[in-house]
Order: sequence, then structure tokens, then C-alpha cells
Amino acid sequence: MRSLRRRPVTALATFALAAAGLALAAAPGAQAQTTWASPADATITPGVQMFTEGAQCTANFIFEDVSSGATFIGYAAHCAGDGGAATDTDGCVAPSLAPGHPVEIAGADHPGELAYSSWHTMQSVGEQDPDTCLYNDFALVEIHPDDVAKVNPSVPHWGGPTSLGTDGPAAGTTVHSYGNSSLRFGITLLSPKTGLSLGTAGSGWTHQTYTLTPGIPGDSGSGLLDADGRAVGVLSTLALAPLAGSNNYSDLASALDYLRAHTGRDIALVEGDVAFDGAQLPLGLGL
Repeated sequence: MRSLRRRPVTALATFALAAAGLALAAAPGAQAQTTWASPADATITPGVQMFTEGAQCTANFIFEDVSSGATFIGYAAHCAGDGGAATDTDGCVAPSLAPGHPVEIAGADHPGELAYSSWHTMQSVGEQDPDTCLYNDFALVEIHPDDVAKVNPSVPHWGGPTSLGTDGPAAGTTVHSYGNSSLRFGITLLSPKTGLSLGTAGSGWTHQTYTLTPGIPGDSGSGLLDADGRAVGVLSTLALAPLAGSNNYSDLASALDYLRAHTGRDIALVEGDVAFDGAQLPLGLGL
């Protein structure tokens, strides 16, 4: 399998997932509800490019700490890998950057800060389950407080997410994604993807899909929506066999459960404020 992080120069990253514990202490007390930028004015949304040590990935969704009100943007843990090989897929042993590392977010005026990486956390707690080690590929970057006013949580083109999906997309059902690899040279018409779920594997940890177009290096971390617009996955790898050209997405609900269990933080998905519309074609076309 090959992961879809685009490294600097010409190297293409594989499952170099990165795990880190949430770096910032939760503040006590209830927080006021965040006011999001309008979709037209927002510069930080799902689907923006993110850069860690020069390697480019794609953001999936926006998240909030229920207690502190801190705002995060998600991507894949392997996007914060620390110089591992492109074939590294085991997050329990692959090199990982630690929490606190700066991450550039396109559209932000300030660097974000790596706040959680499943790889770093799994290594810290001594995780042994092979499916968890292979498929728990999720990381959060805290958005600088001065940039939160630039955020809108809606997925470009598709809208949503409508909620967090907890069942995973059944085989044969429609799925949607939005990748933003720099290999597309800024051609946003190529970013929306739609396709079919091939089902769930790895004890519920991974969802395999075929989409038009498939995820490519630089799309790593992008989110997967099911047919109802629910957030269900995080893009991890491109499969070379047995289903060449298919993509594997880490199960988002499982990744969040793991985060909560091992950090004590209550991190919640932020739903989009643009209505989900799956009755569109990719390439910016409508039905």
C-alpha cells in the first residue's frame, strides 16, 4: 500500500502515519459557541492544504474541544511522520513527530500546532492490536486563536458534514470526498470525488473505496462522506493490490473514540453549515 502524503522534492509518502497526544491542557468551564466565517469569506475549511516539514496533505474536517472551545483541523497521522519510509504502515512503530510541532495551514496567517497524533499516542500507550496499529491514522492540528475567525466547517462542493457516521458506509453505497493534492496544480474541478464503498475491514478500522478520481499523493488526510453526508473516514492509503487504485480510509468514529480514551479530551466533529448535496457530479458538474 502507498499512503497519499506528498513529500517535498519528489518523494511520495506512504502510510507514514503520525501519532501524538493532545498537547494543550483543557481549560475548565463551558465555552461560548464559536461563530464561523461565512462560506464565501472563509479561508480555512475542510479540504485546505496542510504542510508538515514540507510534506503536503489535505484537511478533512473541523473539530472542537467541548470543554476548552479550542478549534482543530484534522488530517492523517502519517502526514506528521518523522522521516519514515514510504512503505511504513504500522503506526505503533513508525517514526512520528510529537505534539507541539508547527504545521502550516493554507489560508491561515499563523502556523497551527500538532495537538494529537494517533501514531504518537499508540506508541506512548504501548498499543498491540494489529488492526488498530495499521489503520488508526488520524491527527489534529490546533488552529491559532487569531485564525479561528477565518474558519468555516463545511466541505467544499459537497456541503456537510451532517454528523459523525458511526456505522461506516456499506459495500455498494455512494461515498464522496474532496482532495487537494498540489499535483493537481490548483485545478479545483479535480478535487471533488465520488464513488462506491467496497466495504469495511480491519475490525471496523478501515473503509475501502473506488472514487472518480482516486486519491493521490497530497490527498492524504482528506475526509470521506457517506451517502447521507456523514463524516466517516480519513484518507490513508492507495492500494496497489489486490484492488489496484482503491483507497483506504481510517474510520473516523473509531479514531475519535481512541483519542478520547487515551487523552481524556472530549473532541467533537463540527457539522457544516452548508447543506449537504450529494446529487452532484465531480468536476463541478450538477445533475
